Amino acid sequence: MLTIGLVYDLLGTLACAPGDPADADAEFEPEATLVALEAAIARLGHRPVRIGNPHALLSAAGKGALPELDAALNIAEGFGSRNREAWAPVLLEMAAVPCLGSDALTLSTCLDKVWAKERLAAARIPVVPGVSIASVGELEKVDLSWGYPMFVKPRWEGTAKGIGPLSKVADASALAAAVAFVTASYSQPALVEPFLEGAEYTVTVVGHAPPRALAVLQRALERETRIGLHAVERHRSPSGPWAFEVPGHLDAELERRLASLGLAAFEALECRDFARADFRLDAAGEPQFLEINPLPTFAPDGSFGILAELEGRPHEALLADVLGEALRRLEGAR
Repeated sequence: MLTIGLVYDLLGTLACAPGDPADADAEFEPEATLVALEAAIARLGHRPVRIGNPHALLSAAGKGALPELDAALNIAEGFGSRNREAWAPVLLEMAAVPCLGSDALTLSTCLDKVWAKERLAAARIPVVPGVSIASVGELEKVDLSWGYPMFVKPRWEGTAKGIGPLSKVADASALAAAVAFVTASYSQPALVEPFLEGAEYTVTVVGHAPPRALAVLQRALERETRIGLHAVERHRSPSGPWAFEVPGHLDAELERRLASLGLAAFEALECRDFARADFRLDAAGEPQFLEINPLPTFAPDGSFGILAELEGRPHEALLADVLGEALRRLEGAR
């Protein structure tokens, strides 16, 4: 029996400061996620131990009070830094505790959407182009020749933080307002991209030697803006419940193509054990990389919960398979 520490940020625990955005803790996990991970670890015959957030990990390590751990699973997102997802892996590395999932360098590189896309473009993976803009004044100096509509989002956030109905812009005035909102609210550059009208898909990749792609999932789009429903539904709709559509046709060839690109992104960014890559179809129907998340949610209502339902088995059974394979990788590395 192994003792496996869980490092996490729990919803409702972030002490927000005045001026923090309303979605500041959107990446934090509900209690249900921890319960599911504990059940998966117990299913493997191991013992889960809750360590808490990275600050709790730092405190315990500094006091010499960290429990004796055989491995740790980090799902902590942190807050306020583009290195925040790497806090726990660095501390665990310093404490000589093997960590499931990607290492600190991969986590920071993937969180920065510009750096991630530059690396993937170099690997000949098609990416949505974009420009990082630190202030509204820079708009006059950059090449945005792809034209409107454009899409504006924070450069290093996830879980659709900073994205809403006004993120899709149709003119210079709306563009300037969206850039001003992101830079002021999230204290980071805005990433401006052409808006692709096609269907959106997510590819979950797990395992190692070799990794494998699970069933590709299509994301619902808000009907009027065609922004991902997951991004707008936390905002109030001016006309009642958000209407949505699922416009894509996921045939075998497109799924094969998406799975291949997801695996290529996973390997190019040196992800380990699990990640989720998002793609959008361009006007020609070709997939373009949007972003990758090597800290995907394990929540029951997230991608892993949907994939488990598609496979006809309990959520914790799928998680146990994923974590068991990650533990075998750690054993092989010793």
